[in-house]
Amino acid sequence: MIFCDTSAAVKIYVPERESKSVQLLLNAEEEICLSELTRIELMGVFHRRLREGQWNQSQFLGAVRQFSNDEISGFWTWLPLDQSIIHAAAKIYTTLPKTVFLRSSDCVQLVTALQHDFDQIYTYDRHQSLAAATFGLTTVTAP
Repeated sequence: MIFCDTSAAVKIYVPERESKSVQLLLNAEEEICLSELTRIELMGVFHRRLREGQWNQSQFLGAVRQFSNDEISGFWTWLPLDQSIIHAAAKIYTTLPKTVFLRSSDCVQLVTALQHDFDQIYTYDRHQSLAAATFGLTTVTAP
């Protein structure tokens, strides 16, 4: 069982340099956990590619369809974005060292991983990787 953030999950739907190795890694896993936030962020990535002209309407709808099929098939295990995560994420900033750059969505991802007892997170997000160490999380990328 592994926890992935959006930067890792998106590589299933958007062709990037690491896409093949991520696909192999995820297909070999028994359970792939994602924050509910990732559902929104993935759709945002798909729409940004359409808006910026990197995808046409057909490619956009194809990615949305594949994502829906993966949800239906149970490829992803969704971890709820509930009040406890929202409150814990907000509270993090009261004790966060001033030198740590942490975006709010990254904070939600990290807190979700922590609250579900993960000690590592699969991510390709440089800022999130740096912040993760502050919370005792290690970051992993597919080989």
